[in-house]
Amino acid sequence: MNIINIEHIHKVFGEKIIFEDASFGIHEGNKIGIVGINGTGKTSLLRMIAGIEEPDQGQIIRQNGLRIAYLPQNPEFPSQATVLSYALDGNNDTDWLVQSNLNRLGITGYDMPIEQLSGGQKRRVALAKVLASEFDVLLLDEPTNHLDEEMILWLEDYLKNYKGVILMVTHDRYFLDKVSNRILEISRGSMYSYDANYSKFLELKAEREEMELASHRKNQSILRIELEWAKRGCRARTTKQKARLERLETLKNGKAPIQDQVIEMDSVETRMGKKTIEFHEVSKSYGEMKLIENFSYTLLRNQRLGIIGPNGCGKSTLLKLIIGQIQPDQGYMEIGETIKIGYLAQEEPDFDTSQRVIDYVKDIGEYVQTKEGRISASQMLERFLFTPDMQYTPVSKLSGGEKRRLYLLSVLVSGANVLILDEPSNNMDIPTLTVLEDYLNSFIGIVITVSHDRYFLDNVVDRIFEFDGNGHLQQYEGGYTDYLEAKQRRQSDSIPPVPKPLEEKKNNAKNWKQNRPQKLKFTFKEQKEFETIDDDIAALEEKIQSLDEEMMANATNSGKLAQLAKEKEEAEAQLEEKMDRWVYLNDLAEKIASQDK
Repeated sequence: MNIINIEHIHKVFGEKIIFEDASFGIHEGNKIGIVGINGTGKTSLLRMIAGIEEPDQGQIIRQNGLRIAYLPQNPEFPSQATVLSYALDGNNDTDWLVQSNLNRLGITGYDMPIEQLSGGQKRRVALAKVLASEFDVLLLDEPTNHLDEEMILWLEDYLKNYKGVILMVTHDRYFLDKVSNRILEISRGSMYSYDANYSKFLELKAEREEMELASHRKNQSILRIELEWAKRGCRARTTKQKARLERLETLKNGKAPIQDQVIEMDSVETRMGKKTIEFHEVSKSYGEMKLIENFSYTLLRNQRLGIIGPNGCGKSTLLKLIIGQIQPDQGYMEIGETIKIGYLAQEEPDFDTSQRVIDYVKDIGEYVQTKEGRISASQMLERFLFTPDMQYTPVSKLSGGEKRRLYLLSVLVSGANVLILDEPSNNMDIPTLTVLEDYLNSFIGIVITVSHDRYFLDNVVDRIFEFDGNGHLQQYEGGYTDYLEAKQRRQSDSIPPVPKPLEEKKNNAKNWKQNRPQKLKFTFKEQKEFETIDDDIAALEEKIQSLDEEMMANATNSGKLAQLAKEKEEAEAQLEEKMDRWVYLNDLAEKIASQDK
């Protein structure tokens, strides 16, 4: 049964069409994840359902007496309110639930004035209040922003067990997978509904796009036949011939399916010497709170390092030590002369909102050097889905997600060989995140990221450091899934064995003294690499062959020949590295197969 009907809505901001004759029905028991590129109208849809905004045309019909709770991306707070007075909002009957939610979300200073909280803490207070209210429909705009892993898992369980309706905008793909039973995709003013979680949605979306293309190809084939018939001359007197002419006109006016644009990013290479970044017994405290104690580590070239831990444990402090924003209390750091750092902070910088988008990028550089050669600021903006019209609009006209994308662009084109990313997925849409992950995997340099996005960590990092809450960092190899498995093994190994009868102890004495061999297995990233490495090698071989042919064709052009020779040398080095990995991965696959027999 539908409890909310969205009927033929239109919505326009300036010259941008957000929704065009879009319709959608929300049923009891729906847990809907809303996905789409930033700026397509995800937040606008939540605000219209909540009744904060109205469509320009069409209507949204809600069941009588429906109670709707809404968590916006940027909640507004009354002046002089404390944490508890805001969260309770005069309803003392929910006192116990509000306090329970606040504790779960790491907020214990109930009497603290709201204005003294960080942006992340304010968001968590607003979430605690929303979850304690009485509602039939829960609207959540990026609910996992500023939550640590433990909080996200708690919220996942809460929402999975909630019996009412949920609509949420989130970039957290594991969260979508576990909570949602329906996906609503917003694309180019239209809505597409899928009865699936996120993983199944990807398959169904690909099928839909293939069917649309096949249908278009079929229509084009019919159109060619109809045009041939029309050219031969038709006598439009009979009903049959009139129908054919009408069909021809319809086919001619038909639009080809438009694929969603994707962001294109080319890695900008900057030379890196042998010396990278070194920590030598570094310690840092704030008052009596010891965040980092005697930390020593040397970052490896091309390493992808993930930093995790509960909020307030020192993750952002570690990043600020690297960029020199703060200094250690004890110990010291060494940074190589060739190291150039690009830093993406949690919060966007204070944009000059009157500045045009293109001028913001031109302040970084009129031209950007990529693998393909120099491209202009305007061309780079187009690759980041800023159309020519958008480039000449003031920054104030951009959505929150579009500002985040612009900030990301400014960091990636800075020519850095070390990227330091503090919660990069906050306010980022899933398509942008997917391409960012591909970019980082091909980036020639070091990547250090603080992130609570488990999917992002699985796709990007090869080593994880976890803050243990006492100033120490525990090291784990692989991505987030590998970290979880390794941590569970460590915890199970630390549990003392249950005492057994004396005779059984004697029989198993030998086993107790021996270390159990660990079972061989692929890490998450190794499994993905193993599945694609044959195609990668084939692509590199084709590239080298193509370069050979180009070199023969440009034998008299010394400048072009030198450029092609350099590209071939780089491709051959990549091929050699891939072949070494192929040998290693196939050897490991054979060992895994033999132990499973």
